[in-house]
Amino acid sequence: MKKITTIRRLCLLLLLCISCAAAAQQPVRLAIAGITHGHSDWIYNRKLKGDIEVAGIYETNTDRIREFRERYRLPEALFYTDLKQMLDQVKPDGVMAFGPVNEHVEVVRAAAPRRIHVMVEKPLATTYKDALEIAALAKRYGIKVLTNFETSWYASNQYVRSCYKDGKLGRLRKVLVNDGHEGPWAMNRHFVAWLTDPVKNGGGALTDFGCYGANLMTWLMEGQRPVSVTAVTHQNRPDRYPKVEDEATIILQYPETQCVIQASWSWTFSCKDMEVYGTKGYAIAVDRTRVRTRLDAKLPEATEILEPRPEPFEDPFAVFAGVIRGTVKQDANDLYELPVNVTVVEILDAARTAAKSGKTVYLKPRPVSVPPGTNENH
Repeated sequence: MKKITTIRRLCLLLLLCISCAAAAQQPVRLAIAGITHGHSDWIYNRKLKGDIEVAGIYETNTDRIREFRERYRLPEALFYTDLKQMLDQVKPDGVMAFGPVNEHVEVVRAAAPRRIHVMVEKPLATTYKDALEIAALAKRYGIKVLTNFETSWYASNQYVRSCYKDGKLGRLRKVLVNDGHEGPWAMNRHFVAWLTDPVKNGGGALTDFGCYGANLMTWLMEGQRPVSVTAVTHQNRPDRYPKVEDEATIILQYPETQCVIQASWSWTFSCKDMEVYGTKGYAIAVDRTRVRTRLDAKLPEATEILEPRPEPFEDPFAVFAGVIRGTVKQDANDLYELPVNVTVVEILDAARTAAKSGKTVYLKPRPVSVPPGTNENH
């Protein structure tokens, strides 16, 4: 009798394993909230892997819908002009926000009560108030809200952080993060229309590229908030960007470390690099896979070309699918996660205030009522 019972248990365990394996092979159903962002094309331009399925697309811009349908030969039935209706009808596992940044909070308001995970394009929100609301909703309904940054995919940034965490750089003293390009004026008109709107995007270059440095620095500091934020912005091309700045410099001051973030829409070509200087040496992420280091005063600088990050970490959709499935586990202060990205928005808010007032902004301790899941550094 015991033998039969044991066999039955083994059979049930085997069936459970087969069922789990089959579920893991099923594509994750994703919905898209907004397709005006220049990165919204990525999902149809990526290599087919069978890991995700686009179940529905929400958009109200009829011109963009027409362009998208024609470009990718998509059926009319895939598109919705009511976000909640789409979520209720297609019942996705996750929703990706590719619309104006100030609409990210609206996407989370719709998705969270339906227990649908969310990934937004950087930054998380246009205001600190909205970022805190997003964190509160995510905590209340038990969902993930990820923020996608291109620099999260860089093997070089991971390598530099490892150098620091392994003690090779000593105590952190100075970090320089440079992010910019020629400007968004040549991108698709729907994207440019809100990217250069101070309300819909939260600013110009300060928001669009300043967020990279704030994200990387908060990650390096394991979620620690800066003591103060200073910023200077300027319009080099007011004819092209009449409502927002195209040049920004942000200074984050910590108790014994300073970070300078340079964000620009006025550079000759695209650049995303990070320089990290410590008491023992320095490490510089030149681009996605190239690093320069000098870890000993007696030795010359060394250059190394790294292998790209392993799958799925160079594909944000695969990362999102993995997080939803539970096959990708991330640290609480990962580049994608809420604690870091709530602080990013707090920094950007302070930077806008500092630039407008011409005065350094000192961050106040967060109140006890700050939702769990955000970093509290008093």
